[in-house]
Amino acid sequence: MNTIMNLLFDKDFLVMVFVGILAFATVLTLGIPYLEGNGLNERLKSVAARREELRAKHHAALNSKRASLRVEPVSYMKATLDRFKLGNMLESENTREKLSSAGYRGQAPVITFMFFRFVMPFVLFAVVLFYLFVVLHLGWSPLQKVGAAFVGALIGFYAPDMFVNNMIARRQQSIMRAFPDALDLMLICVESGMSIESAFTRVAGEIGSQSAELAEELALTTAELSYLPDRRQAFDNLAKRCGHSGVKAVATALNQAEKYGTPLGQALRVTATENREMRMQEAERKAASLPAKLTVPMIIFFLPCLFVVIMGPAIITIKKMM
Repeated sequence: MNTIMNLLFDKDFLVMVFVGILAFATVLTLGIPYLEGNGLNERLKSVAARREELRAKHHAALNSKRASLRVEPVSYMKATLDRFKLGNMLESENTREKLSSAGYRGQAPVITFMFFRFVMPFVLFAVVLFYLFVVLHLGWSPLQKVGAAFVGALIGFYAPDMFVNNMIARRQQSIMRAFPDALDLMLICVESGMSIESAFTRVAGEIGSQSAELAEELALTTAELSYLPDRRQAFDNLAKRCGHSGVKAVATALNQAEKYGTPLGQALRVTATENREMRMQEAERKAASLPAKLTVPMIIFFLPCLFVVIMGPAIITIKKMM
């Protein structure tokens, strides 16, 4: 114990310990960076590898989509239309635009649409004749039954148009529900310094969970901005495909910003406010029309039950008394 106490108070020993600690600290300070290696380079290499992996996945997805878009129409449909020379007869001026607005692009949907426009009148004509002459035993004359079959054939001719119009309405509803939020995201991207192409790409990736249709339209607009000679044509195509006044207003604002050099952020902020107000007005309009729509269901379903509940006990009591 005396030896330990003497060492603790020995000046030479304390100086030696102090010098040893300083030497160890110096070696540790100079050696740690070499032991750790270049961490920044390792992180950059990992990021680059991840980027290449994501790029490969993206190219694979694009190739699969490109293959799906280039699917040839069904052979027998195309052969039927070519045999009877019905391509120009059944295709109207705005057929391709309507199919594009409904989300059907390429030659295959056009062939399919024209084939069903040609086939459905004959199918419904035969179905109506079968039901009227075989299944249903109505007191109609044969001329009346044949006239009803011709009415069914006329409905069959317009059935593909009604289906496409229904798909267009559903697609527009899905787009407009998410469009104000997409404009807000686009405004944030533009004000942070992104170009309009990068903003469209980023917003398309973020808004896909809310509206796949809107994400598809924004991605298609990004592709058109990259290869069309006139950028304004890409915005006009977006407005034409969506077919809504809110999207048309945004396309007009973007065209003006491209032409006159006005700030994109200001244009997007104004149009985002307008689209949000339009969505609120649409919700208020639907809420205001709800009482009128509930009148017929209440008369048919609620009032008879209410009369049974109110008048049932009184009728039972009267029957017992009589």
